[in-house]
Amino acid sequence: MPKVAADGLEALRAEIDLKAIVTLIERTARWVAPETFRLLPTWYPEHGRGHHFYKGKWSEPQMNTKRATGESAHKTEGNLNANKALTMALGLRTKDRPHWSCCHIWGVDDPLFQKGNDVVKDRRFFSCVANMVLLPTPLKAFTDTMPEVKAMLRICSRNLYEWTCDHESLVETVQALDAWDAWDDYPDSWPRKPGQKRPLGVIDLTPEIEKQVRKRRAAIKGDLAHAGPHYPRAEVQEVLDYWKIEL
Repeated sequence: MPKVAADGLEALRAEIDLKAIVTLIERTARWVAPETFRLLPTWYPEHGRGHHFYKGKWSEPQMNTKRATGESAHKTEGNLNANKALTMALGLRTKDRPHWSCCHIWGVDDPLFQKGNDVVKDRRFFSCVANMVLLPTPLKAFTDTMPEVKAMLRICSRNLYEWTCDHESLVETVQALDAWDAWDDYPDSWPRKPGQKRPLGVIDLTPEIEKQVRKRRAAIKGDLAHAGPHYPRAEVQEVLDYWKIEL
């Protein structure tokens, strides 16, 4: 009878090495261009994971009702607007990307999914396009559970965008990246230093993406002026100030 390994990751590593895994990610990942990031670092500053949704231009709560019981609860953000931000910043439409997943790069490391993720709850970082990469859905599990993969993605991201997430919960994470020296499995096309080179899969800024940037900036400006009473104006302005976004 085959033995069940105590740790599934160890069973996986016995069959496929880390280099093979990260090579799959290297060759299939799609990254937002740094130029797009600089035009609009975060696309939905009004949203963060777990925050409530409102309808009618932020005038009343958006509810979810269970068919079986009729019970209603205030609907909350999962990954909807992060997905939308990444999709538009890559010049795609949702229907164009079946079996692709939006993966946050910077966040609380919790392979058991038992902790709240304060980084993506933060409006500054939830829809930040330097904090996301598009991957084939089956590969997302590696980014969620393998610390070596997380570290390599973060190194690539911070060198590509020349930005490091400075959320207070990530101080030790950033220190560990500063001391990183396990380069043997690090993808060849990924930068090791800021501005050194671009990884495979960067989607260049196009006129269509520039158009989407202008639309989002106009929408944010319009919401600040005209959205309903539940729109988080003060919080949105803090996000804009953090990123030095002038509308």
